[in-house]
Amino acid sequence: MTQGGMQAVFMENQAVLLRFLRARGAGGEAEDVLQDMWLKLGVVDAGPISEPLSYLYRMADNQLLDRHRARTRRARRESEWGESMQVQAPSPEQALDAREKLIAAEQALTDLGERTHSILTRYRVDGVSQKEIARELGVSLSLVEKHLQRAYRALVAVRRRVQGETIEGAGSTLPDKADAGS
Repeated sequence: MTQGGMQAVFMENQAVLLRFLRARGAGGEAEDVLQDMWLKLGVVDAGPISEPLSYLYRMADNQLLDRHRARTRRARRESEWGESMQVQAPSPEQALDAREKLIAAEQALTDLGERTHSILTRYRVDGVSQKEIARELGVSLSLVEKHLQRAYRALVAVRRRVQGETIEGAGSTLPDKADAGS
């Protein structure tokens, strides 16, 4: 049977195919599946087909199966995407701890003076080059580097102090130095 002949068989059996699809669970998608079949029949050169109605039933079943697989893949992909995008809100304790660390870092930078704080902010936050900062302030590049080093040392000291407090706060979960040797 030719391609035009397949389309004629399709048109003659459209109601039967629709019932078949609904019986197979297509529900509201049955007409969409028929539309997909019609479009596919228009472009596919299947060659001679001895049982055209059987071919159309198989085609309908395959189209329905393809839609089911696509729906399943989409649902799994969306579920996995949603799970990967969920961000856990910090606990109140974690938020308080982070806020305290930020305050300690800000205080350390404030204690260094306005110029050091400004240079660090311009360089790390605003992304201005060290040369440009030196030019803006009318100072040498080496002075800008020294201010940055002071700021970095202060931040490292804050981090060590905060981590030390965290370790000390752990209590008996960490062995004392005296206990480690015995």
